[in-house]
Amino acid sequence: MGENGVEVAELERRMDDDEVELQWAAIERLPTVKRIRTSLFDQKLLNAGKDEDLGMKVIDVTQLRALERRGFIDHLITVIDKDHLNLLNRLKERMARVGLELPTIEVRFKNLNVEAECKVVHGKPHIPTLWNTITNLFSAIRNVNRCVSQPNKIKILDDVSGIIRPSRMTLLLGLPGCGKTTFLQTLAGKHDPSLKVSGEISYNGYKLSEFVPHKTLTYISQYDLHCSDLTVRETIDFSARCQGIGNRADILKELSRREKLLGIIPEPDIDTYMKAISVEGLKRTLQTDYILKILGLDNCADTIVGDAMNRGISGGEKKRLTTGEMMVGPIKSLFMDEISTGLDSSTTFQIVTCLQQLAHITGATILISLLQPTPETFELFDDIILMAEGKILYQGPRSEVQEFFEYCGFRCPQRKGLADFLQEVLSEKDQAQYWFHRDRPYSYVSTDKFISAFKEFHGQRLHEEIYTPFNKTENHKNALSFNIHSLGKWELFKACLSREWLLTKRHSRLYVLKSSQLIFAALVAVSIFIRTQMKIDEFHVSKFMACLFFGLLRLLTIGIPELALTNSRLGIFYKQRDFYFYPSWAYSIPSAILKIPFSFLNTFLWTTLTYFGVGYSPEPERFFRQLFIQFLLHQVALSIYRLIAVVFQTLSVASIVSQFTVMATLLFSGFIIPLPSMPSWIKWGFWISPVSYTEIGISVNEFLSPRWQMLSSSNETLGHQTLLKRGLNFGEHFYWISVAALMGMWFLVNTAFTLALTYSKPQGTRTSQAIVSHKRFSYLKRKEDLSNSMQENQLPGVHVASKVTSMVLPFVPITLSFENVHYFVDTPKKFRKKVLNKKLHLLQDISGAFRPGVLTALMGASGAGKTTLMDVLSGRKTGGYSEGDIRVGGYPKVQETYARVSGYCEQADVHCPQITVKESVIFSAWLRLPGEIPRQKRLEFVLEVLQMIELDEIQNALVGVPSVSGISAEQRKRLTIAVELVSNPSIIFMDEPTSGLDARAAAVVMRVVKNIVNTRRTIVCTIHQPSIDIFEAFDEIILMKRGGQIIYSGELGQNSCKLIEYFEGIPGVPKIKDNYNPATWMLEVTKPSSEAELGVDFAHIYKESHLYQRNKELVQESRVPAQGSKELHFSTRFSQNRWEQFKACLWKQHLSYWRNPTYNLGRMILAMVSSVLYGALLWNKGQKVDNDQDFFNIMGSTYVFIVCIGASNLFSVLPIITSQRTIEYRERFVGMYSSKVHSLAQVQNYSYILLILGFR
Repeated sequence: MGENGVEVAELERRMDDDEVELQWAAIERLPTVKRIRTSLFDQKLLNAGKDEDLGMKVIDVTQLRALERRGFIDHLITVIDKDHLNLLNRLKERMARVGLELPTIEVRFKNLNVEAECKVVHGKPHIPTLWNTITNLFSAIRNVNRCVSQPNKIKILDDVSGIIRPSRMTLLLGLPGCGKTTFLQTLAGKHDPSLKVSGEISYNGYKLSEFVPHKTLTYISQYDLHCSDLTVRETIDFSARCQGIGNRADILKELSRREKLLGIIPEPDIDTYMKAISVEGLKRTLQTDYILKILGLDNCADTIVGDAMNRGISGGEKKRLTTGEMMVGPIKSLFMDEISTGLDSSTTFQIVTCLQQLAHITGATILISLLQPTPETFELFDDIILMAEGKILYQGPRSEVQEFFEYCGFRCPQRKGLADFLQEVLSEKDQAQYWFHRDRPYSYVSTDKFISAFKEFHGQRLHEEIYTPFNKTENHKNALSFNIHSLGKWELFKACLSREWLLTKRHSRLYVLKSSQLIFAALVAVSIFIRTQMKIDEFHVSKFMACLFFGLLRLLTIGIPELALTNSRLGIFYKQRDFYFYPSWAYSIPSAILKIPFSFLNTFLWTTLTYFGVGYSPEPERFFRQLFIQFLLHQVALSIYRLIAVVFQTLSVASIVSQFTVMATLLFSGFIIPLPSMPSWIKWGFWISPVSYTEIGISVNEFLSPRWQMLSSSNETLGHQTLLKRGLNFGEHFYWISVAALMGMWFLVNTAFTLALTYSKPQGTRTSQAIVSHKRFSYLKRKEDLSNSMQENQLPGVHVASKVTSMVLPFVPITLSFENVHYFVDTPKKFRKKVLNKKLHLLQDISGAFRPGVLTALMGASGAGKTTLMDVLSGRKTGGYSEGDIRVGGYPKVQETYARVSGYCEQADVHCPQITVKESVIFSAWLRLPGEIPRQKRLEFVLEVLQMIELDEIQNALVGVPSVSGISAEQRKRLTIAVELVSNPSIIFMDEPTSGLDARAAAVVMRVVKNIVNTRRTIVCTIHQPSIDIFEAFDEIILMKRGGQIIYSGELGQNSCKLIEYFEGIPGVPKIKDNYNPATWMLEVTKPSSEAELGVDFAHIYKESHLYQRNKELVQESRVPAQGSKELHFSTRFSQNRWEQFKACLWKQHLSYWRNPTYNLGRMILAMVSSVLYGALLWNKGQKVDNDQDFFNIMGSTYVFIVCIGASNLFSVLPIITSQRTIEYRERFVGMYSSKVHSLAQVQNYSYILLILGFR
């Protein structure tokens, strides 16, 4: 039976093979176009993963459904690291069998220099305010600069040369400000146009001007810019569709041809994959599922990206999405800037592993800049480029970099990550500790000395390679791209149209709201001008005109939200335009045509409700004429708002300009001021206003109808008399002239919108000069001349800790204990049918104690509940259900009093951009310290905190906008700590204090934290993957696993010995390797897969350990109040009385608005220009009021002026208030002020600006 079974199995296998050969032969007989789209597919995957084996089926790869695509990728890649490598090897083997090789790209840069122009100011540069901005404008007009300035240049990149080779992955390292980002952008052709670039950059011997670099390579920015309303899958699908397939189809055709000649049948899985990713223009592509899988985004693929106002994916997932959006294309060269920010070490390692496999197997050229690469990630790289002061001091194999620095006299310690060592050894204050020649005296080795040493080491070999010309004959013809766009015009238009329609559907609530608003306004108008009271006589004719004009006003202004909508998408548009995803017209045309149905709907609703409700002329054709011309006005208005949003870009300025446009079109419409009453030299304004043509059209349409042909008291028809009085006495043919004029305006404005999109530059990249003090510029020049690498405010590493034992203001050290803490949230509605429990258990039986002078780390995998636990203990969780006993100093926690003695440093550094570092800390101290502390004492404490946090050198610097202006990310992190420390708290919670920082900046922040701990405060930090130095700076650690359970809580010990001893004592846990990061090892051995492999429950083991018993005893001790202590109590809710709160809020509000000259000048200029326009139209009209029309002219124009100026102030301040809202939420939560007081200060702050505008 056994032999018969084997024979049967062998027979079935041969039959299957024969069937596959027959099916493949059928595919081979197909025409080429169909053949490269047809493949064999496992029917088990076609049946959504059912177990029965149905054999193979011939399918068209373009017809794969979503579940089939996902199932196929899951079939190819189960364990990402191993299966991804296996997939790439199988692809390479298939091509190697027929002698095909993938094209590769070698990047060379020779004598590359990048310079930036700056204005050197003698004396202290002014912080931009309304006053000095105005004075500077007048000074510029007079060409007399009181600060005597002259243009100068600062070098960002200084004579750098090198080679980035294909099939190798290169790591770019350097201290902040060394020019890494500029270097990456310059190589990718994405540098700021205002920078002066010299030198030579070539790709396979071709200069950047000889091919299309943005279709050949990609630069992945460190900033995450995505459309918040799209899902992750939709974002990558759109990118894949626009980037096209490159040369995949050509390679596949050649591969199929050779296989056919050689009689080779490819593996069905590989053939299906290659064919599915080689089809152009698909709305959904298999390549998207592949990218989602290797980047770990498949779990959130159908979640919207989200933003600050809409919950979406996490920050780490956005960072991976930024990478995936560009990787999905057929790019062979990647320049990636800080792609690991916000990612834990395991995720970073997985992504970099996949990139390494791409480089080694497919021959891709990859250059990556990372902030804090762990030793394991560092080992994945083949080459290293090390930068300092805009110069390259080492470029070569990673395996030789340690040897080079030992050649220079520096050695990396055993328990030190090599990547961290490479950055710190460049710093003057950190360098000495790594000198290992004890027999020779140490002297600082500058950047230029390192460069000289590298030339002696093996730099000469690199120099010879650079100057050896690249052999273009060896270049693959498809390696570089010479076409600007990947798709045809029609395909690009369809792609943009489908995305615009999707976004329109996602904003359906906005359009419903706008329609509802219009319906409400129409009902109000009908109730006022109801037809039963509207008679056809001389008295009621003005009411008909007023109602017509009110309709035009509503249709003109109902489209204002289009301004904000267009503005919010500009950043994404510029990014995709510059990468040649699509041309500007492919974006502008769908934006215009998809608004037509909604425009028609709004116009139809308004016209239908008002036309019959008010009782206009009953002829059907006149109803449709009014509908049509009002529809055209609405379309023109929407187009104008879109154009303004693109031209002015800043939302507050665009709002001001749009309101001025509305006011001007209304004043020139002919209703407020009739055409005959306008000064002759300004009547041209009437003929360029879209409202005037609509006014003519609807007026002649109504008042030339039969019912208005009765004679008036002046023996003229009533309709003609009305038109004559209003200056609208045109023939009925002028209706069609007005229609043609509005159509022409629509076409011209949309053409201008397209041209503006084509030629405008993103905000922040327009040509500008940096302002540098004379002292700073002299220092930079001296640094170039003397090759001194020390920056003015450079700080030492974490190895030095200041000993701070006392402060100006005393505080009471507090122990926070918690026992049997549980936290639940309601199960989301969409999952309630799938789970039995109505509540999700996020924290389970958490117990412990945080003590004064002890630095505690909260660690665990993503989703373990670290931040949740910290939020519960700090009282920041306002939803959900908490259980357990939390005590402060032995007394039950009372949140109102506890908030006064605790601080919380959020991961997002939220600060007011327009005030300085010192002012930020002063404001926090003013409102959080007790009112009885004298002002001088409070200021002394502020200065002491600034010194402790090492911000005293930049205390007068503006905070600025993150990633745009102001202080650096690391300085923002320290400012976040300072504004909490200045409240003199006894306990401080810190959420990811080192996230987004490079190794050295993280070391600086941790030294600051240690300084605070030395004052006997209690500090708790959540932290992702720290270096060995940062990890061992903590005294204790609480380690959690997914599900919200503790698996270790205790001391680290010297060199983490106690932590290591505990986990190595668990049977089956592998021993830690020599010089391995204990934090990395700890997370690896406790991850869910390891736990499952060992068959243990680390949470249960912890509860059975002596460590758990000791912690329970510690908790019981902490529950008992110290002898002589008192329960926390404050007589008032806030530290300061309402008057002090008002003064502090008004002071901050005043500085914020006073230092926003763009906003204030915009409003002032609008008021002045509007006043001039108003005065020109009504020149001397008030001196001559002979009839009712003269009176109505003055009153009507005044009404329009007041309404438009008020609306302008309203819409222009909305973006300012929105940006301040997050800051207000943080300040209110910690009890700094009352909401009423803050609102009153905001209102009062406008008084001086309104007073100035009142004298216009």
